[in-house]
Amino acid sequence: MSMSDIFGKVVAVIGDATAQWRRLQGSTPEKAMGTSPAIPQARKQGNFPTLKMPTARGWSQGQKPVAAPGLKVNAFAAGLKHPRWIYVMPNKDVLVAEALTLREPIRSIFDYAMYATMERAAALGVSPNRITLLRDANGDGAAETSEPFLTGLNQPFGMALVGDTFYVGNTDGVVAFPYTPGASRITAPGKKLTDFKPGGHWTRSILASPDGQKLFIGVGSLSNIGDRGMENEKGRAAIYELDLATGKSRIFASGLRNPVGLAWEPGTGALWTVVNERDGLGDETPPDYLTSVQDGGFYGWPYCYWGQTVDDRVPQDPALVAKATRPDYALGGHTASLGLCWLPAGTLPGYPDGMVIGQHGSWNRSKLSGYRVIFVPFTNGRPAGPPRDILTGFLAPDERASYGRPVGVAVGPDGALLVADDVGNVIWRVTGERQG
Repeated sequence: MSMSDIFGKVVAVIGDATAQWRRLQGSTPEKAMGTSPAIPQARKQGNFPTLKMPTARGWSQGQKPVAAPGLKVNAFAAGLKHPRWIYVMPNKDVLVAEALTLREPIRSIFDYAMYATMERAAALGVSPNRITLLRDANGDGAAETSEPFLTGLNQPFGMALVGDTFYVGNTDGVVAFPYTPGASRITAPGKKLTDFKPGGHWTRSILASPDGQKLFIGVGSLSNIGDRGMENEKGRAAIYELDLATGKSRIFASGLRNPVGLAWEPGTGALWTVVNERDGLGDETPPDYLTSVQDGGFYGWPYCYWGQTVDDRVPQDPALVAKATRPDYALGGHTASLGLCWLPAGTLPGYPDGMVIGQHGSWNRSKLSGYRVIFVPFTNGRPAGPPRDILTGFLAPDERASYGRPVGVAVGPDGALLVADDVGNVIWRVTGERQG
């Protein structure tokens, strides 16, 4: 056993003890969810924030997540390496971006503890840096083809096909590749269109505008609350708009600590995102959120959260606090809500129009949250009602192990819901109980 493994086990014991101690300091708060969440008062954790994360175990033979009543789940593909994001091509091929968080320079004992925790949770390591093509040619709900589509990338995440160009969100920028319809592999060199600072929140999601004229790109912050100085946060914690005709990009919306999933609400044409909020203020404070995104909007980070609730750990900018937009829908504290896609009514039986969200799961609260796929119903272009589970069962009952962790979500070529699981290394397929 390496020193890193030993340290990881020590951190796990200390993390459990700290989590238990913090839980004893007060009653378990109500989940901060919905359009009018009850957000507890901040309880600053100082230099010793809670670290509680399950050890990655993976799925046993025949084991799988628990589908909600009326639904069923099967493995569409297995044996992948940290699958994070899903993109469905017009010819029904399914592309999966595989990438891992990389270790950065250690600046404190907390950094060392965090990386040890991430290694134990299979969230840190050598990144595959590839996109894999999955193909279900016989339509039986399981891909019989799994082969490299694009390799040699730099922590790839978001993907988009516009015309004959395939776009990839590498951590350091968007890259464009020529694409031939039906091709099983891209070997031509890419052209870099934007430059983004790597490190920190490294994912770069991509969503094409409905008219194919622009790309929208999610770029997360370097740190929790600007801990390394706001100069290092310039150009981060934002959603960018990239004009494909001119090649020019601009910040479309800012103050978004880590905007990951992006989706269009088709009735209003509004852009929506899910955002991971800051750490170190308590189990439910503040909640991650789902929100529509306004052109020029500022959403608070790092100065405030959920509107104008000031984070007094941060040197303040009153003018920015005053203009901060309150998000639309709270998703619970530290759920790590990453995946997002629009689900048309009837795609899954009993589910109306709404958004599907992959909640990767917490690592820094006394009782774990997330580790599930949820659905938020929409009416007239807005969230309307409490969330519903689609998939659960990713955690062991004692919270000490995770079988899987959901990330990206997408409606598959046959209308099933596809879910990327980066601990189980599986793409799950969800359908109605009586569907194929």
